[in-house]
Amino acid sequence: MRIYLMGFMSSGKTTHGFQLAKALNLNFLDLDQYIEKKTKISVHELFQTRGEAYFRQLEREALDETFQMPHAVVSTGGGAPCFFDNVQAMNKNGITFYLKLPPKIILHRLQKSTRQRPLLANKTPEELAAYINQLLNERRTFYEQAHYTVDASNKNATHYITRILSGYMY
Repeated sequence: MRIYLMGFMSSGKTTHGFQLAKALNLNFLDLDQYIEKKTKISVHELFQTRGEAYFRQLEREALDETFQMPHAVVSTGGGAPCFFDNVQAMNKNGITFYLKLPPKIILHRLQKSTRQRPLLANKTPEELAAYINQLLNERRTFYEQAHYTVDASNKNATHYITRILSGYMY
């Protein structure tokens, strides 16, 4: 079984993915970390030196590699479902979950985060809020193609996903 978690930056894909993998006794893979390990370059640096198009191609190749993994929980990057036919490919090769958060919570989480995010560099709080709304509106149609949508602000989101998956496991 392959499980793909998608959603906006800071929606909890990595946190819930790790917890879910542990609960289901599956391997966990964060797609961005996988790319960084493979290239030995951070996502931030890839964006800065090679550009987004280059990164998105690497991301697609990494995603294709996950389709060969028999059992895994995969946390995708926020933009991964929105390029090429990635969301359709994930839906075909696994069970997909959209971890949904309102823009206000996303903004709060991103402002607290210490992680470098290439698409958010050098933005004022007002610019960040406007950018989140714009980008979320653009990406929502891709995210909503997931098999399931889960309220990621709910602390029991991992438990909820596990309950849904129990129907696939028997």
